[in-house]
Amino acid sequence: MRALLAIATVSQFVASSPVVACGTDTDCHIGDRHYRVRMPVDHAVDERIGAIVFAHGFGGSASGILRNRRMIELADELGVAIIATKSAAKDWSIPGAPSAVTQEGVDELAYFDTVIRDATEKFLIDENRLMMSGFSAGAMMVWNLACYRSDMFAAFAPIAGTFWRPEPLACDTPPASIVHIHGESDKTVPLEGRPVLDTHQGNVATVIDWYSNYGSYAPTAPFEVADLRCKNSRNAAGRILGFCLFSGGHSFNPDHVGEAWKMFEISGQL
Repeated sequence: MRALLAIATVSQFVASSPVVACGTDTDCHIGDRHYRVRMPVDHAVDERIGAIVFAHGFGGSASGILRNRRMIELADELGVAIIATKSAAKDWSIPGAPSAVTQEGVDELAYFDTVIRDATEKFLIDENRLMMSGFSAGAMMVWNLACYRSDMFAAFAPIAGTFWRPEPLACDTPPASIVHIHGESDKTVPLEGRPVLDTHQGNVATVIDWYSNYGSYAPTAPFEVADLRCKNSRNAAGRILGFCLFSGGHSFNPDHVGEAWKMFEISGQL
């Protein structure tokens, strides 16, 4: 009798749990595109958790994101999943991006729509606790998502990248919570931007000022956390807009992703 009850219990659990054939070491396929997911160690099997959705830099990959040991450690410390995404070409096919390294006709926004829907169906991920982050070209993707898919994520943390020129004059979705992080001596994606092939990187200060006006953010007290020096603002809806600099160039430090998550968590966004 006990054996039958045990079998019934296991069968019920399996039937109510998503069947996942992808994850850290295997691509999750969505049409001709893919992504990967890593759940934190020791996460509860019946509880949905938050996630860092990450967009790689130029020439990167979903598998490469999950090979970063500090990113893995960080996710475990925060108790969150990592959703690692992959561009259709070497670079993200977004407005203004160099034509030689992108793919014509690709809808990256639709790709992210599908990734989030698929990942939250297959894994115990809370769709209301998603932070979109990315480095360099990935950060440029993040800014586009903040402008055109702000309602899909609780917060955004672009690192060392913004829009390509021309920067948008308006967004399709409401103002979001954003913390932009950048190395003050970055030469690859300088704060003022630079020409690249047939296009030009945007100016970070111009974008921050424009987005501040767009979201009616009012300045609050500047602060420092870890190696970041941050200016911060907040609007009437409680959304925050942060601009944090660190001493250094075009480098990726996973701890900056963690600091952004903590900022959003403290401010009630996550």
